[in-house]
Parts: sequence; structure tokens; C-alpha cells
Amino acid sequence: MLFNSYEFIFFFMPITVLGFAVLSRNFHTVALAWLTAASLFFYVCWEPRTSWVLVVSVAFNFCVGWTINESKVSTARSVLIFGIAANLLLLAIFKYAAFAVDIVNLVVGPRYSRPAIELPLGISFFTFTQIAYLVDAYRREIRDHNPLRYALFVTYFPHLVAGPIIHHKPVMAQLADPAVARLRTINWFIGLTFFSIGLAKKLLLADPLGGIASPLFDAAQTSSASTVACWVATLAYTFQLYFDFSGYSDMAVGLSLLFGVNIPINFLSPYKSTSIIEFWRCWHISLSTFLRDYLYISLGGNRHGTFRRYLNLFLTMLLGGLWHGAGWNYIAWGALHGLYLLINHAWRNVVGIPVARSLGGILTFVAVMIGWVFFRASDFPTALGMLKSMYSLPGHWSWAKDPNLTAISPWFVAALISIAAAIAFLAPNSAAITTMLKGGLENSEQDGQRLAFGGVAAYGLLLGIGIVFLGRVSPFLYFQF
Repeated sequence: MLFNSYEFIFFFMPITVLGFAVLSRNFHTVALAWLTAASLFFYVCWEPRTSWVLVVSVAFNFCVGWTINESKVSTARSVLIFGIAANLLLLAIFKYAAFAVDIVNLVVGPRYSRPAIELPLGISFFTFTQIAYLVDAYRREIRDHNPLRYALFVTYFPHLVAGPIIHHKPVMAQLADPAVARLRTINWFIGLTFFSIGLAKKLLLADPLGGIASPLFDAAQTSSASTVACWVATLAYTFQLYFDFSGYSDMAVGLSLLFGVNIPINFLSPYKSTSIIEFWRCWHISLSTFLRDYLYISLGGNRHGTFRRYLNLFLTMLLGGLWHGAGWNYIAWGALHGLYLLINHAWRNVVGIPVARSLGGILTFVAVMIGWVFFRASDFPTALGMLKSMYSLPGHWSWAKDPNLTAISPWFVAALISIAAAIAFLAPNSAAITTMLKGGLENSEQDGQRLAFGGVAAYGLLLGIGIVFLGRVSPFLYFQF
């Protein structure tokens, strides 16, 4: 079931929200059970054949976390290592087994066939969420070991299949508090605002941009593409990915607020960044935080000298690339961003001369676009071929002579990419908009009423326009990761 579908918006979402609201007034535990059941139903509807993986993972990690909490420190460490190893093994079997066979065949020759293993939806997200839970339990930061709330924490449908990655302590504290579940008008208003913005990002920007990018990337896999086609494909995908994933994250935050639960903001205008360091503080924030807290720091962070610090940074980004997918292109993307961060930190520490913000913004955006070519291309040679075409001089810039572009209006492409760029570079992000609305609602009753009326009208129109386009349902890009 997709957020951007009639079934979700007109049936699942209102039934789940209203059922939770009614039950939570007097039966908080029953309300949590209702939301857990609804979350499992949401997942099973989309992924019935591999749903058992999620159920087994939840049960296993709850038992491991409880054992860690009940054990002495020396024993708890062994249990933690066992739990993390089991989670990574599960991830390796379902996500990386075929890639491992490809590597073996590359070394010894084509001897083994790729295993036909179906990838469970959202396995990376619910696995990393639970690894963080086990580490927090070992650090004695977990006090709540209620099995129902734990099951809901992991399966909570707003974040389950594509994030953001949530942490046990803040979310569990909210789920344990009966007062959180009570209806609050401001939560519904802000939640529906987030949801409407996210839906509009997905349907009005990401999907049309994907309609441009996908055929051009597919064509580049089988034949050499012109310079203009490669640039159009890269720009379209650069904005498609941003509006698709940030749109999903906005919808997730908005949906969660309907139940009175705050989950992390995942995007803060990353394309406005003036350095790669700043970019990774604003892009997929929950993953960046996870990689920093549970991988970079575990590797030693910056505690063992400059060389080890840079090595840890590079390894963190390399593994972050591999987290996204089993392929050389994802490894190349992670390695590239690792090098970007090394250069950025070295410039700050060694040269020390700040780059002009405008120049830094341009360099950062171009660097990110180069990375997206590896991220989106079907294989490593295709990515290299596209980059070679993009940056070759003088290049092939004839739109009319490229058969891959003849069916696309250059004016439509230019208008759509310009609108997407204007929003990404100039418009306030969703968090800023909703903070402004929330402030207006809380500070002045009269201004709040005007703001509420204007907001309802604006976002009702936005939601209405989005619903018109629901017939062209497409999955979110990060579902595959």
C-alpha cells in the first residue's frame, strides 16, 4: 500500500487515525494494539510473501534487547555482538547474496548462478533501527521493554518502509504516554500540512521528473548518449530523487503527527548547502546521524589522529553507499562522497580560507550531481560513459538530432526543471513552513485563526490537486533501499 494511493488516503489513513483517536480516549493499550495491527496490515498488503522476515526480526531483536538489559556488562557485550551479527547476516542474505556471487564469479570465472532471493521491503530501515536499539540497550539507555510498544516502535507504518530511521528512547516515551494520543487540533493541522506538501512533491514534481530521467538513463545503458541527453537525465534525476524522498519523509512526519508522535525531520533544504559537510547535515538526516553515532564513532571517530579520522570518514561513507544497494555503482557513490568529505575537511583544516558561499554552493551541487549519476546508473560503465559525455568538449548539444529526446518537449523539460530548482534553492523547506504556521497558531488567537484558514485553504487546494494525479501511482524510490 502506497501513501500516494486512493486506498491509503480514503480508506486506510482515516480508518486508522479515527480508530486510534477513539480508542486512545479510554483504552490506551488497546489503541496501541490497534495501531500495531494496522501497521502490520499496511506492510503485509504491500509485501505478503516476505512479511515473515519482519515478524521474526522484531521478535528476535526484542528478546536480544531484553537479554542485554538483564545481563551483566561482560555478558551483555557478547549478546550485543551476537545480535548485531545476526542482523547483519539477515541483511547479507537477502540484500547482498547475489552481489557476493557476482564478485566470486568475477574472481574465479562464471561458475555459480545468482540466488533468486526476494528483497523484503524496507529491510535496511527496520534492520538499522533495531541495531540502534540493541546498542542503546547495551549503553543502558533503554528502560522500557514493553513488547507491544516495541513491536509498534519497529513496525510503525509512517516510517517502516523508507524511514526516517527512528530511535527507541524518544519514540517509546511518546508511545508510553497516554496524553500524547489525545486529539490536538494543532497536531492535525501541522500533520496534514506536512502530508499535503509531501504528496505534492511526489505527484507534481518527482513523478514527472522521473518520466524524463528514467528513459534517458535506460537508453544510456544500451547506447552512447549525447551531452544534452546526459545533462537532462542527470538534472531530472537530481531533483526527482530529492522531491521523491523528501516528499515521502514529509508525508511520514505528517502521518505520525496525526497520532501525536513526533518523528525526525529528514531533510533541511540540502541543495542549498555550500559544502559537502553541510549537505550531509541536511540530506537524509536520520541516516547521517546513524552513520555518525553507530559507525563513525565506533570506528574511532576523530580520537586517534588525523589519518585515522579521515580513514574513518571514508569507510563510513563507503559503507553508507553499500547500505543503499548491492552494486559497484553504490560503492562508487559512497567512495566518492567519502573523498568529497576528506577534501572538504582537509581544505578547512589545512588551507583554512573559506570558499565564497555562491561558489561553494555551485561546487557542492555539481559534486552531488556527479555522485547521483553513479547512484542512478544501472552499472558502473554506464555511469562513466554518461559522465564522459557530460564533460566532453565541445560535446553534442543538438536536441533535435538525439533520438532519445525527440519525444520530449525541450520547453516542458526546461520549465519543469526550472520550477524544481526554484523550489529546492529558494523556497523555505517543509519544516520552516510548518514552524511558521505553528508559531502563528500559538502566539495570537486572531492571527492564528487567519493563518489556520489560509493554511487550510492553501493546503486543501494542494491536497486536492495532488489527489487528481493519484491515478498515476508510482512507488517511492527509497522503497528499493
